[in-house]
Amino acid sequence: MPTIDDQQRTRRIISRLKKEYPDARCSLNYSTPLELLIATILSAQCTDERVNIVTAELFRKYRRAENYLSVPQEELEAAIHSTGFFRNKAKAIQGACRMIAEEYGGEVPNDIEKLLLLPGVARKTANVVLGNAFEISSGVVVDTHVSRLAQRLQLTGHEQPEKIERDLMALVPRRDWITFPHLLIAHGRKVCKARLPLCGECVVEKLCPSSLLRVSREV
Repeated sequence: MPTIDDQQRTRRIISRLKKEYPDARCSLNYSTPLELLIATILSAQCTDERVNIVTAELFRKYRRAENYLSVPQEELEAAIHSTGFFRNKAKAIQGACRMIAEEYGGEVPNDIEKLLLLPGVARKTANVVLGNAFEISSGVVVDTHVSRLAQRLQLTGHEQPEKIERDLMALVPRRDWITFPHLLIAHGRKVCKARLPLCGECVVEKLCPSSLLRVSREV
């Protein structure tokens, strides 16, 4: 169970990151819940920049769930080839679109239990879609940046995304569940980098138990 001190420190971290990254938001380009769902599936093991390049053309060709079902899987694979794992992603996209078309009237459901039934959709994807397309706080998105920073900030002691999410949901106020991952992702890309965090430039350095500057001060 998180302590009051843990929750207060988390709130201070969130406050400082909000001031540093006031425009933090989802970096995937989309205009509909379906587009965000497709983009999120494509983002697995791929940069958002590459996904946005691919979806710029993809979303011009395919606008509805039924459109993704009207072409052979091989054609869809060719269109998304550069995102990697294109066969599995094409299969997941068509499987999800088939269920959306046949069971949900062509509309992406705004319910986490229904989203999790879609092929290729786990909690991360479901949380991304619900939070950003529907503004529903169903949980906290945990990607590689969120995982790394949550561990460095000692907001979790776990490595599995599901357990990290549970820890963050207990610490982060629900009103910030959608925004919090965007803040960590922005900070992870700019400052708290994987190989060498730039602790001297970090706005939450004083609140971070893993700070390299803290280690040097203690020595």
